[in-house]
Amino acid sequence: MIHFDYIKMNKRPYQICKNCVMDTSDSQITFDAEGVCDHCHGFKSDVLPTWDTGSNGRAKLNAIIEKIKISSKEKEFDCILGLSGGLDSSYMLHLLVTEFGLRPLVFHVDGGWNTDLATNNIQMLVEKLGLDLYTEVINWNEMRDFQLAFFKSGVPHLDIPQDHAFIATLYHFANKHGIKYIMNGGNYATECVRNPLEWLYYGTDLAQIRDIHGKFGSIPLDKYPLSSIFFHKIYLRYIKNVKVIRPLNCLPYSKKLAIDTLSQKYGWRAYPQKHFESRFTRFFEAYWLPTRFGFDTRRVQYSSLILTNQMSRDDALEQLKKPAYDPRTIDEEFEYIATKLGITVDELRTYHQMPLKSYKDYRNQQWIFDLGAKTLKALGIERSIKR
Repeated sequence: MIHFDYIKMNKRPYQICKNCVMDTSDSQITFDAEGVCDHCHGFKSDVLPTWDTGSNGRAKLNAIIEKIKISSKEKEFDCILGLSGGLDSSYMLHLLVTEFGLRPLVFHVDGGWNTDLATNNIQMLVEKLGLDLYTEVINWNEMRDFQLAFFKSGVPHLDIPQDHAFIATLYHFANKHGIKYIMNGGNYATECVRNPLEWLYYGTDLAQIRDIHGKFGSIPLDKYPLSSIFFHKIYLRYIKNVKVIRPLNCLPYSKKLAIDTLSQKYGWRAYPQKHFESRFTRFFEAYWLPTRFGFDTRRVQYSSLILTNQMSRDDALEQLKKPAYDPRTIDEEFEYIATKLGITVDELRTYHQMPLKSYKDYRNQQWIFDLGAKTLKALGIERSIKR
């Protein structure tokens, strides 16, 4: 049963962008006189003018790679890469080894929700590249309790317990072992349109995390890794001089290029949708968000591909006519998620029907994130800003 009531959530008349497929399910979206949205205008004014994947971009990247190699000559590893098994991080690992000649520490965080496909993709990739895989397993009792707390809070951003663990574990590991370069698969080519804050809130807002877990959690987060925005955005970057590098923004990159390369060279298999290497994320983004809140993350993903000429708007609209989840197997998914979380299916369904909440209903540090985003944009460090 679909809980979402569009009229209740958003009193604006429905409108969809004439250029991409973002619509008024993003309550903050604006349109110009021609019906083109602010996501499209932001891409053209903020990202395109400085996004160089030609010779200048390559030269800039080559200089960074050379600096990394020189600074890590005496070390076992040049850099660290968090590998989820997803498309971007997998292709990033391929490039680091085969194109750049780097010696990455391949780091995987197991939050308890890996699909069999993701596990197989990771294994084939590291084996064929002749690498070792370092895996950090998150304490399941604490992860389970943390995720249940977010269900009970009623907010949309249920993936924060998983996402925060990935980020915090990676950054703490890099800091502990003195690794100065974190390689990141983030890119404009497939991610130039960002999920609105009301859909997926910041994953490192400790005020929000502690408030929600304090209200709805039942056990202390003694072993679960926590990392504040000050730790990884200020302390690591400016005190410890740790750099986050996004090579894919300096090179020609596309979803098709990555899938073709990985499948041909490593037997890597694609997922039905971005981020579906996690079974929880698959359930959350494909079913929970669209049916409870009316937020379909495919709109963001497809709009990014439309703006970077990797998908036609007509194809995107056709795909959006079908649900992201399989109606034939959704009952099995409910049973799997509920059993894994140690609750009944009926209890899980009650969370789907409870009153809708947002990040604004709990303590948050949004002003800090907004200030940081504006500063990074003004300095030219970050072009694609979440809003």
